Amino acid sequence: MKGKVWLVGAGPGDPTLLTVKALYCIRQAEVIVYDRLVSDEILQEAPSHCKMVNVGKLPNYHPIPQDDINDCLIQLALQGHNVVRLKGGDPYVFGRGGEEAEALAAFDIEFEVIPGISSAIGGLACAGIPVTHRDCASSFHVVTGHLKQGKDPLDWSQFSRLGGTLVILMGMSQIKHICQQLMDGGKPVSTPAAVVRYASRDNQQVVTGTVANIAQRAEEAQIKSPALIVIGGVAAKHTTLSFQATCRHISELAEFVA
Repeated sequence: MKGKVWLVGAGPGDPTLLTVKALYCIRQAEVIVYDRLVSDEILQEAPSHCKMVNVGKLPNYHPIPQDDINDCLIQLALQGHNVVRLKGGDPYVFGRGGEEAEALAAFDIEFEVIPGISSAIGGLACAGIPVTHRDCASSFHVVTGHLKQGKDPLDWSQFSRLGGTLVILMGMSQIKHICQQLMDGGKPVSTPAAVVRYASRDNQQVVTGTVANIAQRAEEAQIKSPALIVIGGVAAKHTTLSFQATCRHISELAEFVA
C-alpha cells in the first residue's frame, strides 16, 4: 500500500508560528524530509521512531538536486511510509512545493498541502513592517531573486513602475544590482527600503535605509542570506511598529498544544 505525503509549511522561523495542523502532521510522521531553515525545535516534535532526511540547500550550493528530492518523496511513499515534507515558509511560495506535488501526482501518490506563514508576509510583520498600509501601499509584489538555472535574468527595472510594496526573496547576492536597476527604471532614490535577516527568530536583524543606500548598509551590517529585501513606504514603519514577541518556543505554549 502506498503511503501519503504532506507538504507542510513550517512558517518563517519562529517555531510558535507553526500551524496547529502542521504540528499534528509532524507528530504523526514516519519520515520527515526537511529543509535547512527548519528549526531544530520543530523537528524535535516528531516521534522518536521518525526517520529524518535532510535535503537542505545552501545559497548557490544545492547538494541534493530538486529531481532527487522528488524521487526521494516518491520512493518513500511507494514503500508505504507516511511522509512529511517540511519546508520553511509556505510550500507554494517559492518553496518548489508545486513541483513536488506534480511529481507525486504523476505516480498517483496521495498528498496534502498544509500552508505555512510565508516570510514575505509574516517575517516582515515580525520585523515591524506591514506588507500593506492604507497610507503608502495598497498592493504588494513578491519576487524571487533566484531563478531556475537557464532562465533569463529578471529585468528589475520593470518593477520600478509598480506601486505598493516590493518584497524580494533570495535576492541578497544581487541586492546592489537590483537596487541600481530599480533606480535606473525610475524608482525614486529616497524610496524607503529594509533588509531583514532571520525574520521572526531570536537572532532577527533589521537594517533600514533607502533604495539608494540599503545595499551598502546591509553590507556594513554584514547581513547575508537568508534575508528578505523590502522596498516601499512600509519599510519606514519599522521603527514605530517593531515589537517584542511574547514567546518564541513551543514549550512556552505546552498547555495549548499538548
